[in-house]
Amino acid sequence: QVQVLESGGDSVQAGGSLRLSCTGSGLTLQGYGVGWFRQAPGKERAGAAYITASGRTTFYAESVRGRFTITRDNRKNMVYLQMNSLKPEDTAIYICSARNRYGGNWNESDTYNFWGQGTQVTVSS
Repeated sequence: QVQVLESGGDSVQAGGSLRLSCTGSGLTLQGYGVGWFRQAPGKERAGAAYITASGRTTFYAESVRGRFTITRDNRKNMVYLQMNSLKPEDTAIYICSARNRYGGNWNESDTYNFWGQGTQVTVSS
């Protein structure tokens, strides 16, 4: 089976840091652009960060720019989201997504082929 799997979600206090990990099971992420989406309670799913298949280009939502960093290690079939200076408003389910069919904006969810199950990040004040 082909799956995208995330891990690393936790409960932290405001100002803390977390690193989320994403990998493919039965799926080689090399060749796929990977996005981290998040869905907070009462809000629609929104893109937080994106990295191209090569890793040479990244994009961020304005709300996380300067605090989050997306990286990838294709040799390890891994994509990471380093989250620093976390705020309570960052609380959400974080979902790793992969796409190899390009077009449209990186934060348009209908451009992605595979979606992970999500990992919960909770930031307390």
